[in-house]
Amino acid sequence: MKLGIMQPYFFPYLGYWQLINAVDTYVVYDNIQYTKKGWFNRNRFLQNGKDALFTIPLKKDSDYLNVIDREISEVFEKRKLISQIQNAYSKAPYIKTVMPIIENIVNYNNNNLFYYIFNSITTINNYLNITTPIVISSSIDCNHELKGQDKVLEICKAMHANTYINAIGGQKLYSCEDFKKKGIELKFLKMIDIKYPQFKNEFVANLSIIDVLMFNSLGQIKEMLNSYELI
Repeated sequence: MKLGIMQPYFFPYLGYWQLINAVDTYVVYDNIQYTKKGWFNRNRFLQNGKDALFTIPLKKDSDYLNVIDREISEVFEKRKLISQIQNAYSKAPYIKTVMPIIENIVNYNNNNLFYYIFNSITTINNYLNITTPIVISSSIDCNHELKGQDKVLEICKAMHANTYINAIGGQKLYSCEDFKKKGIELKFLKMIDIKYPQFKNEFVANLSIIDVLMFNSLGQIKEMLNSYELI
């Protein structure tokens, strides 16, 4: 069984969805520490030919809380975010199809950061027809006190995985030899260079999945989901 494990990100880039689509079961961490410099509650979209950042504001709280324990701020202006996306992509070819999906995600009525993001992941999965089962990490019967590679190996064992696939950025974090000792094959997913027209601008890579959805048909995106190599 091929397993993927990842943090929950808000409207992540295409490679995130490639990984979900590439595995038999996908685990999303809820019991992992929130980090300010991560991509839990922020991402980038195309605005006037350049990348621009959008963020979900959070209630002030301890920096050591897990993502499941963080709450969205009451000052989050959902209409403003929707308007920003609407204006940025007003002339994009698939805005009429995609914008209602974006609006439903942004307007989701749950202030818990994890469940707010989790809803966005499952909603986009449904649109892309990705049927990979998604498991919330805290529901797995294993030792959740472990960290890093040890925690991944523990989850792989509990889920009876014989292959673990991670994003290419994890090459420095995990040891093929350590996984092999546990009877698990370690693979890394590397996205093949993908470009598509973004109006008449020079292509800006690795933006939020919003950008991919706005400029590409469902058929084109399905092809992109398979545009990777495992190394």
